[in-house]
Amino acid sequence: MSDRTIVHLLRHGEVHNPEGVLYGRRDGFHLSDLGNQMAQRIGEMLGGRDIVHIRSSPLERAQETAAPLAAARGLTPVIDPRVIESSNRFEGVNFAAGVLTFAKRPSLLRHLYNPFTPSWGEPYEEIVSRMMAAVEDARDAARGHEAVVVSHQLPIWTTRLFAEKRRYLHHPKNRQCTLCSVTSLHFEGDKLRQVAYSEPAGDLIPVGDRSAPFSAGGAKPEDRP
Repeated sequence: MSDRTIVHLLRHGEVHNPEGVLYGRRDGFHLSDLGNQMAQRIGEMLGGRDIVHIRSSPLERAQETAAPLAAARGLTPVIDPRVIESSNRFEGVNFAAGVLTFAKRPSLLRHLYNPFTPSWGEPYEEIVSRMMAAVEDARDAARGHEAVVVSHQLPIWTTRLFAEKRRYLHHPKNRQCTLCSVTSLHFEGDKLRQVAYSEPAGDLIPVGDRSAPFSAGGAKPEDRP
């Protein structure tokens, strides 16, 4: 058996959310028609790879994203609460009005005092701890092959920052983790050797919804400062 294993962190597809609510961990938010199209694209693009293990966040949008790929590979995803969306004090708030949201509800500003923690939600270190535990279990389940973990933007992006030994503090618009993007962790044995990024459904993403320019490659963790 090869000692090379790849764990792909797959972000879910577009969610039906016409009210612009920050849905966080709330139930009842499903993929939109476009989101289902993105999930089908993932099934088509990754279905031919050597994927032997899939695990998913328990939230509907993640399970629905995993379904086409699981069907293509003949696998039953493991539901893993450790890869759920991060907790957030703004959950349920409608941010469609942008900065005017805070003008209308100034009490929300008290949660923004510390961007390093972050003070408005789950600490970055806690996100990384649970995500990496799930990644390691997925790696062990797929030794010598490939695994997919379906999760959410902030948990995936925070895990990538950790893997590349970068600071956690960042602007959300600079996250390179678009809808149905794939952040791939390449292991030799238990050692993480490389991080790569791709956007199999990138051409389906509406203009203005992209978090960062597309990059087909990645960097080795040891190449980072």
